[in-house]
Amino acid sequence: MSVFVLVPGAGGSAWFWHRVVSELRTRGHEAVAVDLPGADESAGLPEYTDAVVAAIGDHRGVVLVAQSMGGFTAPMACARVPVGRLVLVNAMVPLPGETPGQWWGNTGSEPARLAAAEAGGYGTEFDLDTYFLHDVPAEVAAAGADHQQPEADIAFSQPCDIRAWPDVTTHVLAGAEDRFFPLEFQRRVAHERLGIKAEAIPGGHLAALSHPAPLADRLIEYLH
Repeated sequence: MSVFVLVPGAGGSAWFWHRVVSELRTRGHEAVAVDLPGADESAGLPEYTDAVVAAIGDHRGVVLVAQSMGGFTAPMACARVPVGRLVLVNAMVPLPGETPGQWWGNTGSEPARLAAAEAGGYGTEFDLDTYFLHDVPAEVAAAGADHQQPEADIAFSQPCDIRAWPDVTTHVLAGAEDRFFPLEFQRRVAHERLGIKAEAIPGGHLAALSHPAPLADRLIEYLH
């Protein structure tokens, strides 16, 4: 049995991971999804990191998994406690000292999103259905409405407080149908910033909701 600690993206709702938690537990592993105070204007990346460190607790060899904006919190947690492996899922990959607000322009995420939309034939104007929910089952998307919360501005101006990327085996998983962070964009960022290749997985930006079983299987593969 291994322990997986799962970090959500903007908004910070642990519910985002509930389908993956179920899949991992069914396969005999322990899985803990972390609730972050995303809507709290007085809490930002340091407080998110505190929550992740608390969830890891005394566990050793934890597989830390972070989605989207959770990519800023995960390396900060790895700098504080031992982690066996780090997996980024459709995640923002920060440079030391970079803020989430700076990341968008530094990586060129918006031009990449627009180019992918034009090539894919879907709308360039951002909306949740087109960019986040296009492959999520309707009943799952409806259930998620009660768990949505805004991401407070404070975290976007706070730096990723690391001196270098943590010395932990890191993997990058990128949704083949991710419209928010397109696959080739994620591959470029992973190569430029981490020197590793992003591996494609089924699904869009919210792959944990749309394709939980393949994602769980891929996470478990990293244990071997």
